[in-house]
Amino acid sequence: MKKVLAIMISLIILTGSILVISYMKADASQKSIAEKVIRFHVIANSDSTEDQALKLKVRDNVLKYISPKLKNSKSIEESREIIKENNDEINKIAAKTIEENGYTYTVKSKLSHENFPVKTYGNITLPQGNYEAYRIIIGNGQGHNWWCVMFPPLCFTDITKGDVEVKKTDEMMKKTLSKEEYELVNDDVEKNNLVFKCKIAEKIKEACKSK
Repeated sequence: MKKVLAIMISLIILTGSILVISYMKADASQKSIAEKVIRFHVIANSDSTEDQALKLKVRDNVLKYISPKLKNSKSIEESREIIKENNDEINKIAAKTIEENGYTYTVKSKLSHENFPVKTYGNITLPQGNYEAYRIIIGNGQGHNWWCVMFPPLCFTDITKGDVEVKKTDEMMKKTLSKEEYELVNDDVEKNNLVFKCKIAEKIKEACKSK
């Protein structure tokens, strides 16, 4: 019994240590990741079916315009300047789209740092934290938003269908992030980490059953 108790205590300490270290690494990696990406969010006036559909039309027209300008950007600094230089034109495109669809909503856009919850785009999940983001806000901006990553340019894999090309997304993120950062945001790697944690839990259960 003492041997079982000792094993249980050791496994609990090991698990706790792994969780603490993982949290500290994840927090540091999130801040490092945030310095290398620019997010893009289009926020709907409300969650009504009509407002959500309008949001996607604004998204499509804006991406069709900005995609050729950003897709070959080599750095976050270059992308940031392109966005700033084209902000007025983007606003005009968004406003025109809203008007053509029979709405009178105002629209505003800004490049700023904002706090975001965990968000998934294809097979990439960005952890909760503060990120630089280009946001287009339609009307009251009270609806759910559509989002992607402007740098590296992940938004532009398939504008018409809204599909995410996993292979291209992986390639771009690997080029931009360190190995540790990439492993944090890649869902497949995270699943493997979850399996590892589950195995530790299984060992604890086995020890509890032993006599």
